[in-house]
Amino acid sequence: MTGTFRPGDGPARRGARDGTRDTLWTPGEQILWRYRDHAAGLSGPVHICRPVTVVQDTDELLAVWMAPGTECVKPVLADGSPVHQEPLATRYTAPRTTARSRWFGSGVLKLARPGDPWSVWLFWDRGWQFKNWYVNLEEPRVRWAGGVDSEDHFLDIAVYPDRSWKWLDEDEFAQAQRTGLMDPHRARRVREAGRAAVEVINAWGAPFSGGWPDWRPDPSWDVPPLPEDWDRTPAHMTS
Repeated sequence: MTGTFRPGDGPARRGARDGTRDTLWTPGEQILWRYRDHAAGLSGPVHICRPVTVVQDTDELLAVWMAPGTECVKPVLADGSPVHQEPLATRYTAPRTTARSRWFGSGVLKLARPGDPWSVWLFWDRGWQFKNWYVNLEEPRVRWAGGVDSEDHFLDIAVYPDRSWKWLDEDEFAQAQRTGLMDPHRARRVREAGRAAVEVINAWGAPFSGGWPDWRPDPSWDVPPLPEDWDRTPAHMTS
């Protein structure tokens, strides 16, 4: 399978690209998948930006492809060193900035259902050997004319082809609470979202049951460029 995943899903509706929910992107369109700084939520500055190509956009699912070699924006420490090199105790308080870098690994397919407090990413090894799903717990994405924005919730889940799973980054999730980036109420909501995701995994519901590991990108797609105004503030957003 290449390009659009389900031909029977019907064409996307065309609109004025004003970011409203009744405007759906068409396969092959290039948009931005962004995350905003944890300290300020969805009103804060963008610190992760990834240009992606739309695979499918319906009322039930947004699927996008981040190609190998895509130029992205990521957070780094003020001296330019990787964030993960900072000790956990000061990882979220040390001064940061952003830097451009290229995604040198295999491409990533990202799947998100409207309103879900997580997205599901698919990873492959070389030769399209499927590796695993990755459930990224996050704020439900808000749409704008040029893409979607969210806020990462630190805690993640790895899901393997044999349907086993495990929690990831629990240490970072705990540190975010100690640092004050996540209050107890929000932490409970994130844990509840994680448990809801686990229920979907255990039931092998969508998107895990959808055959997405067999999907392949359209070979005619170009790698989307990173625009100069990648951190622009949308006029308005909708969920």
